Amino acid sequence: MILKDFKYFILIIFCPYLFYGQNSLSGYVFNELSNTPIEGVQIINKKTNEFLTSTNLEGYYFFTTYLDSIEIIYFDENYFKIDYKINFLSSSEFNDVKMVLISTDLDEIELLDDKNNSFQVEYIDDISGNTILSGKKNEIILTNNKTGKNLNNARQMYNQTVSLNIYQTDDSGLQLNIGGRGLDPRRTSNFNVRQNSYDISADPLGYPESYYVPPFQCLDKIQLIRGAASLQYGTQFGGMINFIIKKPNQNKKVELLQSNSMGSNNLFNNFTSLSGSIKSLGYYTFYNKRKGSGFRPNSDFNSDNLYAFISYKLNEKINISTEITYLQYLAQQPGGLTDDMFYTDILQSNRERNWFQIKWLLYNLQLFYNISEKTDLSFNFFTLNASRNAIGFRTNRVDQIDSYEERDIIKTNFNNIGFEARLLHEYNFLNKRNLLLLGSKIYSGKNMNKQGPGSNDYDSNFSIQSNYYPNYEYQSKYTNPNLNFSFFGEQIIYINKKMRLTPGFRFEYIETNSEGFYRNINEDQAGNVILNEIINTEESRDRAFILFGLGYSHKLFKWLDLYSNISKNYRAVTFADINIINPNFIINPNIIDENGYTIDFGLRGSYNDYIYYDISTFYLSYNDRIGFIQKALSDGSVKNEKGNVGDALIFGNEFLLNFNLKKLVKINLSNFNYYVNYSLTSSEYIYSEENGITGNNVEFVPRSNLKTGLQLGFSNLNINIQYTYMSSQFTDATNSIESDLSGVIGQIPSYDILDLSLSYSMNNTMIQLGVNNLLNEHYFTNRATGYPGPGIIPSPVRNYSLILEHKF
Repeated sequence: MILKDFKYFILIIFCPYLFYGQNSLSGYVFNELSNTPIEGVQIINKKTNEFLTSTNLEGYYFFTTYLDSIEIIYFDENYFKIDYKINFLSSSEFNDVKMVLISTDLDEIELLDDKNNSFQVEYIDDISGNTILSGKKNEIILTNNKTGKNLNNARQMYNQTVSLNIYQTDDSGLQLNIGGRGLDPRRTSNFNVRQNSYDISADPLGYPESYYVPPFQCLDKIQLIRGAASLQYGTQFGGMINFIIKKPNQNKKVELLQSNSMGSNNLFNNFTSLSGSIKSLGYYTFYNKRKGSGFRPNSDFNSDNLYAFISYKLNEKINISTEITYLQYLAQQPGGLTDDMFYTDILQSNRERNWFQIKWLLYNLQLFYNISEKTDLSFNFFTLNASRNAIGFRTNRVDQIDSYEERDIIKTNFNNIGFEARLLHEYNFLNKRNLLLLGSKIYSGKNMNKQGPGSNDYDSNFSIQSNYYPNYEYQSKYTNPNLNFSFFGEQIIYINKKMRLTPGFRFEYIETNSEGFYRNINEDQAGNVILNEIINTEESRDRAFILFGLGYSHKLFKWLDLYSNISKNYRAVTFADINIINPNFIINPNIIDENGYTIDFGLRGSYNDYIYYDISTFYLSYNDRIGFIQKALSDGSVKNEKGNVGDALIFGNEFLLNFNLKKLVKINLSNFNYYVNYSLTSSEYIYSEENGITGNNVEFVPRSNLKTGLQLGFSNLNINIQYTYMSSQFTDATNSIESDLSGVIGQIPSYDILDLSLSYSMNNTMIQLGVNNLLNEHYFTNRATGYPGPGIIPSPVRNYSLILEHKF
């Protein structure tokens, strides 16, 4: 039945309807002197100031419009803008442009993209690079004027991203923990996380946690696509998040940026970048040093991050780039708290021997081939060699004082390799243009887990010492190889001048394996070891399936777009989670994969630069959802169990409104914006084989999620004020309000936070002062099941930062 449905679905994709399409314009933008392509040139409707598209790495652009004639502007802040008027009834639909570099002697340039700088967010309705976005809930976060970048403050970076739940566990942003629409935020594991369009998580298939994300200071923008991203980027329920790093400065041979930050708790952050271009060669590199002592005792950290990117234009049709990323950091972890400990003293810590270490090495090679004016081909090769090590005193009683005996060690190595190819083809059908995207991905991952006894010292010694402690309770070693092959396609069908239909599919073959052993150790009542044996285990799972999706978009008015989408989702069980022995919970041996679908429907647009808006509703069906329940065991004890809790529904309404008050009330300020980002979400378990679950709320789903703020600019001075409110949420399917001894289970109470930042810019120098958690609220966002806990992980109290940045 599936193959039969798939046959008809493919037929829809490759046979466009006999309807009218939109007009389109495409071409290349070059530097007039060097004749090199210019990336990132914005194409803007001059009459409405609407952002239409931007050029890619090859300087290529493409957009569609229902208008028979349009006047557009080619804009880049480093070049003189160009006006171009086209009548599609009499003119060619292809236009190359050469732009003239602005003299560097000019002190001030009035930027055309005030709209984008003011709203700090935009969406793309058709394509971006080699990605089809028509009918999808998507957003482009413009990072240029965002505050909190030096601290990797996710609350401020994603202040206009709806339905986003954020864990805040430290005041330095070492890790990103975000989840959307009721999905677990832990290490952003429910998003497909990418950097410059390639995977960067530990193991996208078998262990999809993101221990590395690039520092916000190096970013040009962040691209986020919700659940409909499953067809092009993989099966995650949350969607895809792509960190797009700045590209080489095409107008200088050498550009140096130096940024230094100091803050509370001995925080020091240095960010240094070099960028430039020499003929056909471009480069961008940065080094980021971050260290501090944290806001709680036993929270010292030290991080080094290095990145290098080189691109080379072989000829007019082929561009090749390569990049390498290295991250290492060592962090002391103060441990979690019980509820009583948290409300007694949020700053306390009874763990001084717990450490966490990350080493991350990423390599990427990309090739872009412009086969013709209508066809682009891209190849993307990536590898990861990384490790994650944790050592500490772990017990299910969080308030238990450290016994200063041997510590528990978990060591994991990741070795991944992948290849992805995409073909984007424009073709005419009945004299109307259509877009077809076909792609394929091959991925092989291998992660290796070891668990055993560590030393009884205080230092960060990550060597397993089984010879000294042969009868240690938690000992295991597993190898988890994974293989994934996928083939996907999407098609934009232009029904008429205003309507577009976007069907798509994705075929997935997934093979996950696990092979290794654990030790079974029994003691008598006197504590003497009577059994110490190795239990070998081997397990393999393979599955093949097809995901379908269908999108629709309608240009109702110049200022209003309607979009809707339905897409299947899938998430494979991760053996890495199953194999680790955790004293705070047990694993259900019958755990299986999750599946479901996502529906989006919304209205979005920008009205004459007065207001930007995106108002939507979503419906998420989540079958065999994996979570925690409290399970009574045969010996009379109660244990937290991780397994398939049941089938759940999550649905809600999302509102993003950003008002340009400068234009609305005609105030003489450089910028004056007020934004409201609000989500109202409901959830319910509709079926479960476990007692007492059906009818409960789904965990990690706050009913109300609000971020609102003011952005004011007085000439060179900018002020940002942001208020955040999050209602209470459950952390387990049984909807426990009271906590247990581990602090893992229980409600996360509601909280509200106020942030303030001020920045002053003059020529190439910027000074910024930030105060996070201005009112010094005591709150927490996470009950950790493992490291950095277990237990309640308090969120940062009031903290300050001072930034000095200069561009040479």
